[in-house]
Amino acid sequence: MPLPPPNPVLRRQVIQLYKELLHMGKDYPQGYDYFRPRIHRAFMSKAGLRDEGEIKQAIATAQFVQKELQALYYLKKYRTLKKQYEGEQTLQQYQM
Repeated sequence: MPLPPPNPVLRRQVIQLYKELLHMGKDYPQGYDYFRPRIHRAFMSKAGLRDEGEIKQAIATAQFVQKELQALYYLKKYRTLKKQYEGEQTLQQYQM
């Protein structure tokens, strides 16, 4: 007996989340070639889910990963700006 089709609303949500994570992976510190296969493998491991509760739980996990990636990128950007700013301040101190 074939499995019932997944809820179309949840399916769209999963696809959108996958695309967003792939887009975020372009800035991943270890590179897109490292990031993409891992995200693909993670999503494919859950491809057989049909229970709406389990799908929603997997979506919540993926959204958590997305938020963690955003935090990683913001931290990386902050550290870069801080280094640049500290470098400028050090230069100004030596010039005085």
